[in-house]
Amino acid sequence: MAFITTLVLAAFAAYVGAWYFNAIEGNFALLLFLATVVTGLYWLAERFYFLPRREQAAAKLEASLTERNARLSEQGIKQVDTADAKASERLLMQPWWLDWTAGLFPVILVVFLLRSFLYEPFKIPSGSMMPTLLTGDLILVNKFTYGLRLPVINTKITDGTPLARGDVVVFRYPPKPSMDYIKRVVGVPGDEVAYLNKKLTINGQPVSKESDADYLDGESMRLLKQYTENLGGKQHKILNDETTPSYVPGASGFNFPGIENCRYSVEGVVCKVPAGNYFMMGDNRDNSADSRFWGFVPDKNIVGRAFFVWMNFGDLGRIGPFQ
Repeated sequence: MAFITTLVLAAFAAYVGAWYFNAIEGNFALLLFLATVVTGLYWLAERFYFLPRREQAAAKLEASLTERNARLSEQGIKQVDTADAKASERLLMQPWWLDWTAGLFPVILVVFLLRSFLYEPFKIPSGSMMPTLLTGDLILVNKFTYGLRLPVINTKITDGTPLARGDVVVFRYPPKPSMDYIKRVVGVPGDEVAYLNKKLTINGQPVSKESDADYLDGESMRLLKQYTENLGGKQHKILNDETTPSYVPGASGFNFPGIENCRYSVEGVVCKVPAGNYFMMGDNRDNSADSRFWGFVPDKNIVGRAFFVWMNFGDLGRIGPFQ
């Protein structure tokens, strides 16, 4: 078993190493699931096979010494040996290959359950959601609000609360589902979303926004126009760059599922959201690759609702909930 366990651990290490050096495209959910299954099997084997065998060996040692000492006592020899406590401990001790598998199972199981069904941490990699979320923010995502999903395959098993306009959502990037994206829900199934001349309209009704103080982008060191937008009853900040044109660059070459529901022009884009899909946009409206570029997000791609910044090592004041 030691040799087999060495091979198993080496396979896990090789997978992580290849992922780290970009030799393969890693899947942490799959890795954690496999680690839970493998360590769980070792834990069961330890509980019902290996531990009873070690306990039997320790009991056999005790019984052997007891029998030997009884014979010696009958011969008048009073100075007899007792079972060596250290010998019993050595017999009962887990070998290294069980310590690194069965011993880790409870911790891995707790992490797996928390991450799969309750909360999952993410790191914000870009400024597409400024000023709501900044590069380097470490956030928590609620995995049960929109319904529980099976890990790895992401199949929904409970209904939960429907996504609503204004929610900040993590989802699997439609062109490459192994990647996670975060955007704000702008359109739900059946909505007609228009973003023309940098003005958002849903089902013919303009989404209200009020001018706010200019925002200093710390990455580009530029001032951007900032507004307070009211979307789905949720107030949040958005940014606009006056130097960026209203049209969507490269629209003539787009070819995503449902593109026939969208009309592009020099003013922007108008899209009718298909059933079972959502239209997502970043709060940094002129610096966000979102549904305007790669299309709608199917419900099956939804990961969860982002709601809390739990750490930003460059700015501890960032910690807290957000809309």
